[in-house]
Formats: sequence, C-alpha cells, structure tokens
Amino acid sequence: MDMIKQLSLVGLVPVIKVEDAADAVPLCKALSDGGLPVAEITFRSDAAEEAIRRVHEELPDVILGAGTVLTKDQVDRAVAAGATYIVSPGINPEIVKYCQEKGVPIVPGTSNPSNVETALALGLKTVKFFPAEAVGGLKVIKAMSAPYGDVTFLPTGGINEKNLNEYLAFPKIIACGGSWMVPGDAVKNKDWDRIRDLAAEAVKLLLGLELRHIGINSGDPETAERDAKCICALLGLTYKPGNSSDFAGDAFECMKKPGRGKCGHIAIACNNIERARWHLERRGFKFDDSSASIKDGKLKAIYLQDEIAGFAFHLLQK
Repeated sequence: MDMIKQLSLVGLVPVIKVEDAADAVPLCKALSDGGLPVAEITFRSDAAEEAIRRVHEELPDVILGAGTVLTKDQVDRAVAAGATYIVSPGINPEIVKYCQEKGVPIVPGTSNPSNVETALALGLKTVKFFPAEAVGGLKVIKAMSAPYGDVTFLPTGGINEKNLNEYLAFPKIIACGGSWMVPGDAVKNKDWDRIRDLAAEAVKLLLGLELRHIGINSGDPETAERDAKCICALLGLTYKPGNSSDFAGDAFECMKKPGRGKCGHIAIACNNIERARWHLERRGFKFDDSSASIKDGKLKAIYLQDEIAGFAFHLLQK
C-alpha cells in the first residue's frame, strides 16, 4: 500500500523525540496497543537512529518514519535503521532528490505558496505543513488549497485534541502529526499504560464513532407503521413514513420487510468511514464488501460481516 495512503488511514501520526533508545520499543508498543501503529521518530536526539533500529526489528508492523531529517547522512542512517519514510521541517530540494533517487518517500515541510511550488516542481503531491498553528493553521491550508488543488497536507505543530478533527474534516488533509499523546513526563516515568490510554483516546476522538439509529425488523408495512408510531408515542418523537421503512424520529427505523440481522441493524456514524474501517479491521472486525454503498465514488456505508447480539452493524459516513 502507498505510504501516503497508509498514513491517511491511520489519521494521526505521533511525533516523538526519544532520548534513550531503550524507551523506543515500549513507547511504540504502547502507541500501537492504543490504536496508533505509527511513529515519526525525530532526529533531534542522538538516540534517534538506534531507536528506529530497535522498533523496526521488534515491532515490524509499526509504520516507521524518521523526522527532522536535514542531511543526506541522516537519510542514509534512518533508512538503514528501518525507517520507511522521511519527514523534514522544511523543503530542501537536494534532500528531496536524494530520497527520490533512493526510492524513499519523503514528506518535506512547507509553510507558504513558494514552498508548495518548490514541492510541485520536484514532483511531490503531499507535503508537511509546519509549524501549522504558528503560521496560520487551517485557514492558511484552505487558502493555499484553492490554487494548488492537487496538493494534500500533513499538518504538524500545535495540533492537539481540541483542533484535530477540525483539521481532519478538510479533505485536503490526509493526516495530522501530534505529540500530546506522548507527554514528556510519561516517557520519563516510563508510564507506558498512560501513553497507551492517551493514544486510545486520540483514536476514539478522530474516529468519532456514535450511534446513529437502530433498525427494527418489523417485517411488513402495517407492523412497521404500528411499531414506529408506538415508539413515537413512548418517547415523544416525530413519525416519518418512508418507502422501505418508517422512522420514529431519527433514532429508530422500522423496516417494512425483513432486513439484515436477526433482530435488525444498528448504524454507527463516523468521521471518515475508510479510516474507521481500517482501525476496526485492526481490532479483528471483518466487513462485507458486497454491502458497500458508494456515492460519487466515495464509500458512504458498509456492514460488518458478522452480527453482534442478533444485530447487523454498519458504518455510516457523517
């Protein structure tokens, strides 16, 4: 799978500085256990190369990048250690070309239109936007996306749990880089459980999974109408008749003929359905591709392969 596509499915890249190479594996394992099997280990410490090597050897499933790469020597050392992509704070054409010659993906830093044009001239379509908040944040990315419609961004710098989803909601942003799930005191104290929990909270935030409606297999039109009106009377909801089902408000859908699931179906809305699918597949869930609903070339809904407690579950794009 293309590296940029992999990063977009994860959605959030932990940017970490490792002072002690011995911390790298338990740190990245905690992130992976929390749902973020990716790390950008920055060359801002002498331990970076060894940290990358240890993670590559012991956690081969972690998507491993080398950050703050400034020289050809650092590129060579990072790749030899096991990094699969390179990130730089700015855009240095010499370093970009060097990575391209070696067949190593690079996401260089940009902060203005001139930087973006340099990236385009080098044949790049995805760039880092750094330091994101300090140079204007999402407003600047949106403004630059107008003339550079084919460019996608990976903003880093000032991204946190308060603005993450605002950034990710813009379609030109493939993922965000952040470090709030790796607080310095937790690393210093080797509190890997805390980092795992912070990563899990970050994944929960970016996926935005929430109950949208419950589908009930009423079985025939008359029963569906009766069930929906009864639920409306019980909960003070508005009755909404439809062609294949009747709704009680937006929360209950009464099917006019038997549908998926022994008892019915449950719709779970999410911020990005492809990203949610990727994360859920990591948790062991399987999806029924034949159930996929696609509109304008984009996935809008898809069912899990198996029922849970007699209900079919499907993801629904918000």
